[in-house]
Amino acid sequence: MVNKALSKDTQEALLQTLKKRFDQHAYRHEGIEWTQVEKKLGGNPEKLWSLNEMERTEGAPDVVAYEAGEYIFYDCAPESPKGRRKVCYDRTALEARKKYKPETSAMDMAEEMGIDMLDKGQYRYLQTLGVFDKKTSSWIMTPQKIRNLGGALFCDYRYDTVFTYHNGADSYYGVRGFRGVLKV
Repeated sequence: MVNKALSKDTQEALLQTLKKRFDQHAYRHEGIEWTQVEKKLGGNPEKLWSLNEMERTEGAPDVVAYEAGEYIFYDCAPESPKGRRKVCYDRTALEARKKYKPETSAMDMAEEMGIDMLDKGQYRYLQTLGVFDKKTSSWIMTPQKIRNLGGALFCDYRYDTVFTYHNGADSYYGVRGFRGVLKV
């Protein structure tokens, strides 16, 4: 079992990084005060651990909304997080590969990190906050009907447009990863 406790130094460094990003990108979370976010994080050490995992894998998490008493963090790195690329969609797809298997899957990695993958609506909302995935692509939550047929969905931003595509769930590429969401 993974130890989900951060050292005091790691917590302080993470909170400083998150605050700096929060201040630099105030347009992503108008009306939200950092002191309230920090207070909520202080009472949720497992969520803080998950945010650290998002940061460690180069997701650049930031607050993008406050809904139903929860602060919502998305990965806001300009490109799909570097530490989460070269993964197929899920465990079933990983096990179906006969050769050249990736190390893990997006769904497995998200679960290990304690986060969820963005869905199509969340991905489109993210794109209203900036321009993301101009050179990469990101797996998104896929409807079960598509997944049952062997497919999975991913998105990117090209030609000033957000595109949603499909691929075999067992495929993986050096420029495809996934973006996460965490509610605190």
